Amino acid sequence: MTVRVLVADDQEPFRRAAGAVVAATAGFTLVGSASSGEEAVAMASTLSPDLVLLDVRMPGIGGVEAARRIRAPLKVLISTYPATEAARAAGSRFLRKEDFGPAALRALWQAR
Repeated sequence: MTVRVLVADDQEPFRRAAGAVVAATAGFTLVGSASSGEEAVAMASTLSPDLVLLDVRMPGIGGVEAARRIRAPLKVLISTYPATEAARAAGSRFLRKEDFGPAALRALWQAR
């Protein structure tokens, strides 16, 4: 099984880096890349990803609200800031950006 991943972050360098991590991790494939919470919600409804990586702070609705609206098996909020109560309330897991890599990606999926 290949895990279909959607990445949403307002910073293009992180979207590219996250996409590269996904592409380099066996069993995962990048199906889309969004630059805002609204775009992530729209893309998730058409792409049906298995895993959505959402930056907490994005223009518009942001990652927390986008996580509440997206129906996907696993939603992970990512940030350079510590986890917030709002992130946990969105029914999502949390990961600091600097900890993101192939091992973290596999561990998140296995622990779902």
